[in-house]
Amino acid sequence: MSNEGKPEVGEKTEVGIGLVGYGFIGRVHTLGYMNISMYYRGLGWKPRLAAVCSRSETNRREAVGEAGYAWSCADFRELVAREDVDVVDCCTPNDTHLDIALAALEAGKHVYCEKPLARNVDEARQMAEAAREAGRRAGVKTQVACIYRFIPAVMRAKQLIDEGALGRIFHFRAAYLHSGYVDPMRPVSWRLSKAQGGAGAIYDLGAHILDLMYYLLGDYVEVMASLETFIKERPSQADRSVMVPVDVDDFALIQARMENGAIGIIEVSRVATGANDELRFEIHGSGGALAFNLMDPNWLWFYDDTRPGSPIGGLKGYTKIETIQKFPEPGGFPGPKFAVGWIRFHFASEYEFLASIQEGRQTTGATFEDGLRIHEVMDAAMRSAEEREWVKVNHRN
Repeated sequence: MSNEGKPEVGEKTEVGIGLVGYGFIGRVHTLGYMNISMYYRGLGWKPRLAAVCSRSETNRREAVGEAGYAWSCADFRELVAREDVDVVDCCTPNDTHLDIALAALEAGKHVYCEKPLARNVDEARQMAEAAREAGRRAGVKTQVACIYRFIPAVMRAKQLIDEGALGRIFHFRAAYLHSGYVDPMRPVSWRLSKAQGGAGAIYDLGAHILDLMYYLLGDYVEVMASLETFIKERPSQADRSVMVPVDVDDFALIQARMENGAIGIIEVSRVATGANDELRFEIHGSGGALAFNLMDPNWLWFYDDTRPGSPIGGLKGYTKIETIQKFPEPGGFPGPKFAVGWIRFHFASEYEFLASIQEGRQTTGATFEDGLRIHEVMDAAMRSAEEREWVKVNHRN
């Protein structure tokens, strides 16, 4: 299918959004599209909720009624075929990403996809290759919803690292911890199924924190990992009195060597008792250090080792940089002084993707190529856990 004769999206005042999957994350993405023209004013274009796809009749009805989608269907192929859909947004379980993305890319649609990119590295590779070809053929753009790149504190951290403020990076520690699966009676869902999810915490949370360290520090070279399933059986979704085995990980610990010479430890867990949405990192270099915690997202902590240490401590110590809601223009609403929150990072990610389409430039978000690179890291980590040794990360372009 060709885009020949169709106007370029950048020439339009409305960008037609086709959303596939209207569960929790589909609603979050929808809120972003509904609010982009308020948070990013004076754009000259805005998203239009053209179509929604869900296998659930209730979800379709709610998407039309509460969000205002203009049209709905139960088959994503019908959505992809619509002329008024410019962007296909995939908010479905991991095992469905491949078919939806390939259909959309073949049709010349731009694709925004939830993380992880796919169910496994082979499917991710197919998606990245299709995106590459669609980009050459029709200028199609892709992005993975790795939203933590768009926290102002993280953006400032990248600036400081790129400017050399930390000097040579020695080592880092990073973690993404949840507690949602601590309860052993929480029933099995697609996230606890290898057939649907592909893996457990290493995919669900690792896709985020591994991308974040890649964004800040560059490529991974080799990894050594340990994966553990602490709760080995859970109630069936269909019959809570029946226990079924869990075949994905609850926890992963990854030691990583980076291309820039740094070494780090990355921890992900869905059974971290007491944690809510605990994404944090520390990065240490020859000239300084950085620290951040998503539970206090308004600040970046920066240690500048060039500051004087005397008299009586001089000016040494961590500086609390108030990044708050200081998004780059035109993302100034509601103002830089207000506390920032999780859903705002989704808005920023979606805006960046649509703006890159409108402006004909590369997104600063994670592309499908980036998503593939993270899958290659996760694949190496899972092989390392099985082989109990260091494994090289195989980046096959």
